[in-house]
Amino acid sequence: MSDNCIFCKIANKEIPSQFVYEDDTVVAFKDLDPQGPVHVLVIPKKHIASLMDTTAEDKALLAHITCDVIPQLAKELNVAEKGFRTVVNTGEEGGQTVQHLHFHIIGGRSMQWPPG
Repeated sequence: MSDNCIFCKIANKEIPSQFVYEDDTVVAFKDLDPQGPVHVLVIPKKHIASLMDTTAEDKALLAHITCDVIPQLAKELNVAEKGFRTVVNTGEEGGQTVQHLHFHIIGGRSMQWPPG
């Protein structure tokens, strides 16, 4: 945990959030500034600043998030059938504003390409 990280504080329930999923290693919660009818953030409880800071020991955690948690949530949030966007912003020019690895699940509307 990073003492100044807002997502670490959310994962530790120090800051209230609307959780839609939790297990031993991951939490998911509704985004405060949704970019679609469905907008959920999936974060590891372990503090990892970005994809660039993952290590070999994080492979199982990343696989769990991308292969288990995100598909399960997409089904539960009713966006799996029509489609959804999964986004991981990395670094300043990549649009990352919180320095804690997080996966956006955005759906419930048509997603155009390229995004903004």
